[in-house]
Amino acid sequence: MQSATTTRRPISLLSLNWLLIGVPLALLGKALVWSDVAIFAFAGLAIIPLASVIGDATEIVAERIGPQLGGLLNATLGNAAELIITVLALQAGYVELVRASIIGSILGNLLLVTGMSILVGGLRHGNQTFDRRAASGNATLVILAFLALVIPSVFDLGVVGTGTADGSNRELLFSVGIAAIMIVLYLISVLFSLKNPITELQTKEIDEEKTIPDSHDLRTAILLLIGSTIAIAVMSELLVGSVETVIHQLNLSEFFVGIIVIPLIGNVAEHVVAVRFAGENRMNLSLGISLGSSLQIALFVMPVLVFISLLFPVHLLLVFNRYDLLALATAAVATLLVSQDGESNWLEGAELLAVYVILGLAFYVLPSG
Repeated sequence: MQSATTTRRPISLLSLNWLLIGVPLALLGKALVWSDVAIFAFAGLAIIPLASVIGDATEIVAERIGPQLGGLLNATLGNAAELIITVLALQAGYVELVRASIIGSILGNLLLVTGMSILVGGLRHGNQTFDRRAASGNATLVILAFLALVIPSVFDLGVVGTGTADGSNRELLFSVGIAAIMIVLYLISVLFSLKNPITELQTKEIDEEKTIPDSHDLRTAILLLIGSTIAIAVMSELLVGSVETVIHQLNLSEFFVGIIVIPLIGNVAEHVVAVRFAGENRMNLSLGISLGSSLQIALFVMPVLVFISLLFPVHLLLVFNRYDLLALATAAVATLLVSQDGESNWLEGAELLAVYVILGLAFYVLPSG
């Protein structure tokens, strides 16, 4: 698995810098009681560059504290924006929205980001190669994560039984137990990636991107990390507070907003980096981001949310409907097929994007409830 050790660019917002205008506009909209749709849009735009800053700052801090602690820090903060949004949504009682956003994040990384990266890289460089061992290992973990979600979903009726209090307690215990196992599996995979030697091609790609931060960079990174986290928390509060009105005014289902809109907001910055690496013919780094981020969501963020939900009246259970599971199975199998030969071309990227668009259309026309 590569996500724990993948390096990013030095702190910068690239072309996303202008989106920071969303921060004052969202706050101004809240103060002047603008429409919730406007507040939702401005808060969502603001989260995109703020998530980029958190990712960059995390990488600089991780380089200074060593590979072991750095890998754990990346696992914890790699999807900080997504985690903050979903925690606030859980606190507000939007459990179905959170479930949908988890599935949407995994689908977005496996199909949208991987597909766009392969498409862009293929159009620019033709056939590209990458480390088949690392990519297949990540894809296999994605399959295992899918199976870990299928089991509680399929066995849910048998665990709950007749709907008694004892059945509900068993259902909660089942989800908590599986969440704990998934976290352990993720930490083991991170440890394995840190101990397992990387290939010469991977080393070359990482060395080309890696920069050595000085003490000033480290202090700046820590300050930006703290400031951006606070800003994302404020923007996420505005985002979640306006989501119900947005759903009704735009005639969207809570499921569609969760599975398409929220994941795009939280992960756009990371998506841009993955596509940029592919365009530079650094497919190992690109796939390390897209597949690694999927694993972080499935094996780390989601189980952590299960434990966090215990603090709230409504708990998050690892029970997903048949549409979720079908979409995950489709994405996992498609990604495994593309990654197993260690080569990619633009047609494979277009195929992954086509699957994502088809699933997005299906979720759009699917009525809520």
